[in-house]
Amino acid sequence: MKKIVAAIISIILAILLGGCSPKAPSVTVEEQDLIVVGFSQVGAESDWRNANTISMEKALSVENGYRLILEDAQQKQQKQITAIRNFINQGVDYIVLAPTTETGWDTVLAEAKEAGIPVIIVDRMIETSDLDLFTCWIGSDFRKEGDKAVEWMEDHLKGPLRIVHLQGNIGSSAQIGRTKGLDAGIGSHEDWQLVFRESGDFTQAKGQELVEKVLAKEIGFNVIYSENDNMAYGAIDALKTAGIKPGEDVTIISFDASNHALHLILDGEINYDVECNPLHGPRVQAIIEQLERGETPLKFTYVEEVSFDISNLAEEVIESRGY
Repeated sequence: MKKIVAAIISIILAILLGGCSPKAPSVTVEEQDLIVVGFSQVGAESDWRNANTISMEKALSVENGYRLILEDAQQKQQKQITAIRNFINQGVDYIVLAPTTETGWDTVLAEAKEAGIPVIIVDRMIETSDLDLFTCWIGSDFRKEGDKAVEWMEDHLKGPLRIVHLQGNIGSSAQIGRTKGLDAGIGSHEDWQLVFRESGDFTQAKGQELVEKVLAKEIGFNVIYSENDNMAYGAIDALKTAGIKPGEDVTIISFDASNHALHLILDGEINYDVECNPLHGPRVQAIIEQLERGETPLKFTYVEEVSFDISNLAEEVIESRGY
């Protein structure tokens, strides 16, 4: 209904303004038929995030019957709030949000609800006093990912462990869940010690900077627990520069299981990587199609994910994956 009204308004404006504007806006039949989706993306801080964006662009394409309005928040929550309000003003059919942090969304989501626009949350979870403010969520079980990493450490590493912890964006679901997993592991092992913890913002440059900082302080460590692959790449670069062999002298635990990281497992430089699947585009498309049919999607959907070390990884496995 909104698209029909928008089309009528655009046609009327074109007629009224035709005499004073040589380039009056027009709406084609094809544009009238498209489902308009506003997508507020966190940023482009990592390979995972870029794969996530590409997945959304491919699934919500014009060829598939969509017009996607993509807004990059550059890691700033206020930019996302502004983007959502702009989507509301534009009268989009659906809003997709990959939130920077878990909290602080109630007001703007209430505005979307008042406008009658369904909101689909992807990747990170949000914390809200009213679950009716969003239609559904799809993403990863980040605490389970952290628990998987700890279980692998228990099975494969002999203590004592001195752990350097590279955290992601503080307050994001991935950071919270993966940190809780590690904290639980440290709490249950007397010979596991956390010797350094700081946020690397999920970026390669910051991951390298933090490990260089640890090395400069001459803090002894034998494990790096990196909350994503890009920070692990930076950590590996810092170790190599210092003449330390990643994967041998220092065990590298990472998250995402992106293509390059899996090749580093085969090269022996990353020891264990927990998958975090970024290909949410087809899943969001399926949810929208459900809603278009008048169906009710599941409120919460966790993506099935695996993990890798040298024992279960081969070149053909890497080639079969989409990121």
